[in-house]
Amino acid sequence: MPERERVAAFIREVETGDHVKAIEDYYHPDASMRENCKPPRTGRDALVAYEASVLERRKLKAVDTLPAHAVLIDGDNVAIHWTFDFVAHDGSRLRLTEVALQRWRGERIAEERFFYDPTAILPPA
Repeated sequence: MPERERVAAFIREVETGDHVKAIEDYYHPDASMRENCKPPRTGRDALVAYEASVLERRKLKAVDTLPAHAVLIDGDNVAIHWTFDFVAHDGSRLRLTEVALQRWRGERIAEERFFYDPTAILPPA
């Protein structure tokens, strides 16, 4: 079960925008991650490689992470309500709001699943 401060430190690191470092620092070597109902990606190295490729594959300049809206901790289970702004090279932005459900094993994330409406990526208000 993660300590509340450990979860808060993870959130602060994600909010800096360095998602790759957050995976390296907070996920188990055998961790899995999945988008909505897609098959999971497994292994921290694979998660790092995938995250590192997101900017390139999506032809993005940056992904800005807004402060977490809500965090719920119940034993090994953590839920975080996130908003991300995807910034294109021309400066245009698209916004994605999601809920991440995590299962922690000790002080590291073992499983994570993201829930969002892929058709609801909107320009920020």
